[in-house]
Amino acid sequence: MEKANKVFIICTIFLLFSQILQSQTVFGTWKTIDDRTGKPKALIDIYEKDGLMYGHVVEILEEGKENFICSKCDDERKDQPVLGMTIIEAAEHQGKGVYKGDTLFDPQQAMTFRCKIWLNPDNPDELKVRGYLAFIYRTQTWLREEG
Repeated sequence: MEKANKVFIICTIFLLFSQILQSQTVFGTWKTIDDRTGKPKALIDIYEKDGLMYGHVVEILEEGKENFICSKCDDERKDQPVLGMTIIEAAEHQGKGVYKGDTLFDPQQAMTFRCKIWLNPDNPDELKVRGYLAFIYRTQTWLREEG
């Protein structure tokens, strides 16, 4: 029985530690929040591939837009469903948890922005996503989706 208790304690510590580590990363599923309305819009899976950050739409939360098609797009995304679309491409790690890239795509506006993405240092369950167009920028706060 004593050995079983030790195994249980070790497993519990491991699970708690892995939860803490998971909450300290930009990778995972994030709920986008419209910075103008405060309403959730979509779930984005942010993942690493070949050392770069990518993100794609895994669920559309905005009521009435579940089957949204990128009708304003003028490239290969024209008239394609937004669900499953890659919106962050090849953002590079800049150190201290900051990623920067040239491709943050907004399907609603059919516009591509340069981006800077980082965890909120005061709350690792908040992801700051900043899109740049020339000298103008906008920052949204996305929320970690519990999974």
